[in-house]
Amino acid sequence: MLEILTIGEIVNVHGVKGALKVQPLTDNPLRFKKLKSIKITVKGKKTDYEITNVQFSGNTVILALKGIDTRDQAEFMRGGIIEIPRSEAIELPEDHYFIGDLIGCDVYETDGNLLGKINDVLQTGSNDVYSVKDTEDRTILIPAIEGVVKNVDVAGGKVTVELLPGLKEIYYEN
Repeated sequence: MLEILTIGEIVNVHGVKGALKVQPLTDNPLRFKKLKSIKITVKGKKTDYEITNVQFSGNTVILALKGIDTRDQAEFMRGGIIEIPRSEAIELPEDHYFIGDLIGCDVYETDGNLLGKINDVLQTGSNDVYSVKDTEDRTILIPAIEGVVKNVDVAGGKVTVELLPGLKEIYYEN
């Protein structure tokens, strides 16, 4: 399991005093209000920052950070990835998982057949979809719904699924 979780990406600047517009990569953007500090990776360099103010504007979070006081400093941060240690993560409800923990998990059918590894999780609004790549570089999209996903063992790196009728045939034809 990941020890560092990505919770946002800096997509723009806000104003002239160094505020950052952040696209939250979390189901609960309000969690930014509870954070005192974050790690930001910009151009390969990871730095700790203290949060001095959090505001919300539509679907974005506006962050003010100690030491980032000008628009030019904020511009440098554009594209930065915001991370926190797992110890500061919110408690997830039962049968919910951090996307980063699912990436790389092996996906098996209930009969033991290995389909491949999860390489992405698509968030569609109604339900997530696991993008699974097999050893021949084929992709199968598996809806993360109760009737399909039978077991998730993040610690063991294994997800067990029962494919919907027709999905397997489409997968193997490509």
